[in-house]
Amino acid sequence: MQKFNCIIVEDEPLAAEILQDYVMQIPFLQLKAVCDNAILATEILRSHSIDLIFLDINLPKLKGLDFIKTLQNPPCIILTTAYHEYALQGYEHNVLDYLLKPIEFSRFLKAVNKLTFPTVVTSPIATEDRKYHFFNVNKKMVKVFFDEILYIESQREYVKITSKTQTILTKLPLSEIEALLPNENFLRVHRSFIVAKNKIEAYSATDVDIAGKQIPIGRGYKEAIWDVLSN
Repeated sequence: MQKFNCIIVEDEPLAAEILQDYVMQIPFLQLKAVCDNAILATEILRSHSIDLIFLDINLPKLKGLDFIKTLQNPPCIILTTAYHEYALQGYEHNVLDYLLKPIEFSRFLKAVNKLTFPTVVTSPIATEDRKYHFFNVNKKMVKVFFDEILYIESQREYVKITSKTQTILTKLPLSEIEALLPNENFLRVHRSFIVAKNKIEAYSATDVDIAGKQIPIGRGYKEAIWDVLSN
């Protein structure tokens, strides 16, 4: 059975023990470590492939929400806390769920059931080699494969991601999404647009064409874009 590798980041021994017991009851979860602070968790993430973090908010040394900000390409995160007032702030960080202590097993099960395995597809690129990210769309985590993205458009505090199969709207700054993307195939052409270079069908001095849409080239980006595209 395919499993999600997970870690628990919790400084309260009893709370950590309860979570560990819950994880052991879920066949598709594989516990890799229990950490009592975020610094130790950082080391685990460097040395292991982790799909899910159960993360307490009120941690010593580095708070849970501050820890999330340090992760460039974070795995799925389920926050665990005794304080409901952090819920909105947590979802702004694209967390999978928010569990209030004391955590009932039924509520824990509902949270982990939101995890989804990669869809098996027939493709020249093996699914496990394809890079992707889960984006928060109306409190639901939606997987987007980077190689399917056509372009990304900033709409104030939201961004619209248009791919071959879907269009989603998620609350993230464009700069944060740009940091997630593989540099070799994505190009910032405007302060409000990022495009996939291999999806460009035509270009001129003022715009690029992708899937029938004309995307403007910003004045400050023209020279760099022409250097890239002409080569």
